[in-house]
Amino acid sequence: MDVRKTNGSLEEYDKVKLRRGIHEAYKTAGEYCEDAIVNSVISNLYIYDGINSSEIRRQVEEALMGLNKKVALAYIEKFDADVDLRKKRDFIRDYIAASNAATGSKFDSNANITSKNIVTLGNELYKENNIKQNRYIMVDKIKSIYGRDLAQQYITDLKSHVLYKHDESGTPGYPYCVAITMYPFLESGLRELGGVSVAPTDLKSFCGEFINLVYSVSSQFMGAVATPEFLMYLDYFIRKDYGDNYLERLDDVVENNKKQRTLAKVIDNCFQQVVHSMNMPAGNRGYQTVFWNIGYFDKPYFEGVFGDFRFPDGTAPVWETLSWLQKRFMNWFNEERLHYILTFPVETMALLTDGKNDFVDQEYADFTAEMWAKGHSFFCYLSNSPDSLSSCCRLRNSLKDMEDSAHNVTTHQYSMGTASVATGSKSVMTINLNRLIQDATRRYYLEKKGINLTAGAPVPGTPVINKEDLYENYIAADVRAMTERVHKYQIAFNEIIKDFLKADMLDVYRAGFINMKKQYLTVGVNGLTEAAEFLGLQVSPNDEYKHFVNTILETINISNRQDRTPDAMFNTEFVPAENLAAKNYKWDKKDGYFVSAKHNLYSSYFYNPEDENVSMIDKFKLHGEEFVRYLDGGSALHMNIAEHLTKEQYRSLMSTAAHYGTNYFTFNCRNTVCNDCGFISKDTLTVCPKCGSTNLDYLTRIIGYLKRISSFSEARQKEAGIRYYTAKDVAKTTPED
Repeated sequence: MDVRKTNGSLEEYDKVKLRRGIHEAYKTAGEYCEDAIVNSVISNLYIYDGINSSEIRRQVEEALMGLNKKVALAYIEKFDADVDLRKKRDFIRDYIAASNAATGSKFDSNANITSKNIVTLGNELYKENNIKQNRYIMVDKIKSIYGRDLAQQYITDLKSHVLYKHDESGTPGYPYCVAITMYPFLESGLRELGGVSVAPTDLKSFCGEFINLVYSVSSQFMGAVATPEFLMYLDYFIRKDYGDNYLERLDDVVENNKKQRTLAKVIDNCFQQVVHSMNMPAGNRGYQTVFWNIGYFDKPYFEGVFGDFRFPDGTAPVWETLSWLQKRFMNWFNEERLHYILTFPVETMALLTDGKNDFVDQEYADFTAEMWAKGHSFFCYLSNSPDSLSSCCRLRNSLKDMEDSAHNVTTHQYSMGTASVATGSKSVMTINLNRLIQDATRRYYLEKKGINLTAGAPVPGTPVINKEDLYENYIAADVRAMTERVHKYQIAFNEIIKDFLKADMLDVYRAGFINMKKQYLTVGVNGLTEAAEFLGLQVSPNDEYKHFVNTILETINISNRQDRTPDAMFNTEFVPAENLAAKNYKWDKKDGYFVSAKHNLYSSYFYNPEDENVSMIDKFKLHGEEFVRYLDGGSALHMNIAEHLTKEQYRSLMSTAAHYGTNYFTFNCRNTVCNDCGFISKDTLTVCPKCGSTNLDYLTRIIGYLKRISSFSEARQKEAGIRYYTAKDVAKTTPED
């Protein structure tokens, strides 16, 4: 007779192997085992051709439990260990055969891991155990604060896929992402982070130590590390070495060695040293490159954030030299990407709007448009007040005072003459809105109409229903209840971080690079457009869709504000969901929820990227103030274009963004990489102009960062293939109203 194994294969029934397993269980339990006992257990098993191995195991465990509980437990433990080893063996085999690291990953695929090697394999092997350990620790902490029922509910929410804890496969207790203040670096170098380097004293030591700083900080966070002050500090050390008038000396030879470098070349070499080092894989991050972010500022934005800043020697930043340095770096980085595939830093240009349709600093607005026209790829963050920053590929954090008399909450402080840009997110837990809203809607139809909705289908056009009743008393009520649970889960996670902090195990916090109270606990959302499709709404800038979106996001926003404490501030982010979007689609489809056949994963935007009927103007509207007003943790508009636009077109689109209140956006034009000769073009080509090869790959943003499409997971490669890229000749650049 054959036995069907867990992997689906058939194997001949082996009594000898089974007998040996029972004997080992008795031995492990320290109990004497008679052959007669083993024979009795085996002879009473009901075995038939094609029986599942799990059924045989169940029968043996049941028989042993009736004979000797201690032996039964030993058998179960040994069997579980063997199963785990077999699973890891099978995973290793599948990982070796996978096309790339993202596809080979079982738990959280990441296109930022471009190499599939022994290091990435080793990192993947621990992820399942890390997930189990994270859940055990969370359950224990939730139970101690809120009781057993909520602890069990946490596991239920995770297993039902209505909730997802990001980076659960990492080491327990790791915070998520951070924008640091670099001021402690100027005072004590890397010593507070366990290093030996003292505070940098010149340009050379600053560059070298800065690289180590970012790598060190990143080792204590799962996500991005932002250094908004990087160029301001770089300018400071250039001025220290070469004087406040260094712009007048750019052509001077300042290195009188064999290479005879000018000051301009020395500065470019600093750029190269830092950027190329940051794009090296880091072993402590599973062979990912460090997710490094920097910021640029126009003059009024810079003055609003850093106007009171003073370096340790009492001097203030100098806008004239910093402005030149920002522009120099952007131009250099854009050119460098013609020679090397450089993913990081993720750059964000912060521009102050005039509250209408334009910008306070016209020079920087024009420069931003010029850089896009040159083919550069970066984000733009717009605000009518310099009170917030984007510190990641979409995460938005408030810098303004948020004092609350009841809770005494302050997120923006000034100390030691520094404007504190230190912020970020300690943890992200994402609600699957499609699943949650479908469950609420089914309950409404059953209770109010006596109708059981067809599984896997959208809501019917008839009968006529009371949408306000559905929205307020069912959907919003469930969203509110879910959000309140997430807040408690997040507070428990916050307490876990505090435990590590009390044990002096989080050097970055102790050293003053970030304060826990200035990091958010983020409620992520995914499946919003899919839920709208289920309800029969058109995903476009229409009033009905807008009302639906605002109903959901306002509900979460109100709850966030009501539940915050001095230690726990909440915000809401439309998460990138690089890995989760495919998971939610798969899970919901498998469990009988409606998912559109038009896409293969959930959207990370307020529109569907493959929908060619949603115009560029529509996309700005959909990510404008009327849609994102309650999304205080950020979202990102990715404007996919078939070819680069002119400076004038980009400038017009920037005004359109200002008009609609679109606060964070970028333009994606697929860059071409020749796999044969290595030629890189900022345009989307079908033939390499250098060697004539058609063996090409393309660089585009998977979500927030620029990578080869070939490094995407299979699901993300499919999604990238159906994205709609707006052609230049049909691109509208001015508001329609």
